[in-house]
Amino acid sequence: MTITARELNRATLARQLLLHREPLTVPEGVRRVVALQAQHPASPYLALWNRLTAFAPAELDAAFTGRSVVKATLMRITLHAVHAEDYPFLRTAMQPTLYASRLGARFAAAGLSPADADELLPELLAFARLPRTSAQMQAWTEERLGAEKRDGAWWGLKAYAPLHHAPTDAPWSFGHRPSFVAATPVPVPAGWTGESEALQALILRYLAGFGPASAADVAQFALVRRAFVRTALHALDGAVEQLRGPDGTTLFDLPGALRPPAETPAPPRLMAMWDSVLLAYADRSRVIPPAYRPLVIRRNGDVLPTLLVDGHVAGVWRPLPGGIEATAFHPLSAATWHGLAAEAHSLTALLGERETEVYRRYHHWWDKLPEAEVRML
Repeated sequence: MTITARELNRATLARQLLLHREPLTVPEGVRRVVALQAQHPASPYLALWNRLTAFAPAELDAAFTGRSVVKATLMRITLHAVHAEDYPFLRTAMQPTLYASRLGARFAAAGLSPADADELLPELLAFARLPRTSAQMQAWTEERLGAEKRDGAWWGLKAYAPLHHAPTDAPWSFGHRPSFVAATPVPVPAGWTGESEALQALILRYLAGFGPASAADVAQFALVRRAFVRTALHALDGAVEQLRGPDGTTLFDLPGALRPPAETPAPPRLMAMWDSVLLAYADRSRVIPPAYRPLVIRRNGDVLPTLLVDGHVAGVWRPLPGGIEATAFHPLSAATWHGLAAEAHSLTALLGERETEVYRRYHHWWDKLPEAEVRML
């Protein structure tokens, strides 16, 4: 079976709750979309506002405080908000990547080995049974290893160790100075032997939330070697089906998964910075037109808040004192502008309760955008 580019786009939007806002609780919504990018504290809130009916930020505050949704270093070695019950297998699947990234050269430069990390972990996690600030964690590291090893050791351990970020501050639960708390132990499901089964579980969850997708897409989402992904997909034979993508690439999906018709309408959306739908694929053209990719994904890794029009990136937005400023990279219809204005009205109300000029520190990127139509919504 062949799937067209437009059908692929609609499948992504449907899985990511971007065709219709859904009446789900916050934990249910997070589980449906698998993982929310959380580098910026506000982004998970804006991501859920785009996806859930009558979203109340206080519900996500409560989910973080109660730890039904947790924030941790996971896929692509970046911060994500995930359902607490998904965290154990996501963390286990990411173990080789986190090991290689955080216990490598920089860790060794501090005079430490992976064996040292494994020896430190039990005591570190015991210390972090209660939330600890970075300063407290660094002091703990220095007490055991000395000042000369402190920085390199903590740099590696804070991402390698199974730690959650602990809520610290308004307006978005997490301030710019993080605190850490040990992940709540959850028994590994019966029959698992470790990372290979966890990677299979990650792939199945990824396909549920982002499929259909290629092996390269899965590898990009998690930052896992493609060879490992191919092996895991082979082990899942029978649990996944294969499709032919618009360019002939082999795509994988769950049998019976939702794939709406190409003509399904897609409403406009004002997407959060680093929204997962923009970053979850090796081939990002299913959502980002190639010509616009360098405009919204900057070389340093910043991913600007975008206008999503007919399921594709069509521009960027930012809040200013007068409202939401929208910059369109190509002409938009009057009906589209009307839809974006309605979204902006709702977003302005949400931001007014928390942070009216969210993402303000990233405004310098607007000086580097090409000439385009700009409207205050």
